[in-house]
Amino acid sequence: MAGEKSDKAKANKIKIIHSKRKLLQLRRKEELSHNIRYIEKVPVRIVMDKDFLKLRPSDSLVTLIESMSEEESSAVVVDDEGRLIGFVTMKDILHFFDPPRRHSIVGFGLLKRYSMTRATKVEDIMVTKPITINVNDDLGHAIRLMIETGKHHLPVVDEEGKVHGILEVKDIIRLIRLVSL
Repeated sequence: MAGEKSDKAKANKIKIIHSKRKLLQLRRKEELSHNIRYIEKVPVRIVMDKDFLKLRPSDSLVTLIESMSEEESSAVVVDDEGRLIGFVTMKDILHFFDPPRRHSIVGFGLLKRYSMTRATKVEDIMVTKPITINVNDDLGHAIRLMIETGKHHLPVVDEEGKVHGILEVKDIIRLIRLVSL
């Protein structure tokens, strides 16, 4: 009889521990949910990378490749006033190393595009009308834009097209990680 009481007492203690653990998990989940909802209200300018690679259209492809460090996966092409005129990602560079398929019908323009030399310029490979985000937008808008377009990097510009930074998926994930600790 004493053994049964101690077994019931242990079972009750275990139930209480599990109940408290579930309650803590629910509270934690609720806090995390609140924090993630807060993330979409964070201004892009707080999260964006302000230290980014800037290039001129006349810079060579060699300069671009040499300038890209392990951290940088994109470059902004600007004019003399710092306004956006193009954007290049590592993926854009890789496209030049993936020649047309064997059975593709290839015109002269396409063949010319795939012939890279040391004379190839940034303007030859840059995206001239990149998808951008405004410096005054919030992360909710940025996240929706990234999901809809499949873009992982967004140049951050103002109304005049001047570049203020680059917002990357990794910047958003870093913020989520900080908020969810």
